[in-house]
Amino acid sequence: MSPHVLIVDDDPVVRDLLSRFLRTHGFQTSVLHEGTHLARRLELERPSIIVLDVMMPGTDGLRTLAALRAQGDDIPVIFASARGAVTDRIAGLTLGADDYVAKPFDPQELLLRIQTVLRRHGAVPPSAPEARERCQFGLFELDFATRALLRDGERVPLRDSIFALLKIFARNPYRVLSRVLIHDLLREDGVPFNDRSLDVPIWRLRRVIEEDPAQPRFVQTVRGKGYVFVPLREDEIDGNDVAAAAHAGS
Repeated sequence: MSPHVLIVDDDPVVRDLLSRFLRTHGFQTSVLHEGTHLARRLELERPSIIVLDVMMPGTDGLRTLAALRAQGDDIPVIFASARGAVTDRIAGLTLGADDYVAKPFDPQELLLRIQTVLRRHGAVPPSAPEARERCQFGLFELDFATRALLRDGERVPLRDSIFALLKIFARNPYRVLSRVLIHDLLREDGVPFNDRSLDVPIWRLRRVIEEDPAQPRFVQTVRGKGYVFVPLREDEIDGNDVAAAAHAGS
């Protein structure tokens, strides 16, 4: 069965947009307009994860989560809130939230964080097979279903950790991914983020797929922001794809 996301937010526009976006990415969704009756709702249906707004009338998200955790309910929860200050994030995580995103946020990043939290709760390892169209770049082809990287039709040996890293990039072409986000998507054991923790994995991946790892063509560094995967150059794709690529990377 597809994972089920319950969206708890008093803004109908947010509820509708998130529901439609997540459904297009294979999730089941349901909505609740406030947190007062969340515990009752969970008795009627059990979602895989909750996306919970903080600032709501009646019972706000913080009190809603505190009540859930006091009852011993450990259902995964991601806070989505316009209150993005460090103190607000700390408060939410201290109460037992699994993650916290500040509004306005990119729905794609929320999707990635939902997938990460579900993986942490024992759903799927980051290198697991997926029913997804193959990704072609240069002489390479990435087969998500068989967990294979092919070069001119020949399989390239890859350790699981490097395959998982390449899969994250291939699923998010032309999108700048921060080092923190990549770390969160890869980790399974709660290892805290270290700013240099990706240096070796990125170097290993580039040694496999780049003609010159010192001048990377596919996995490019965006100084001060992270990395971006560029499977095709502008002269290799049509104008519509170029515009989409520029928008995704902005």
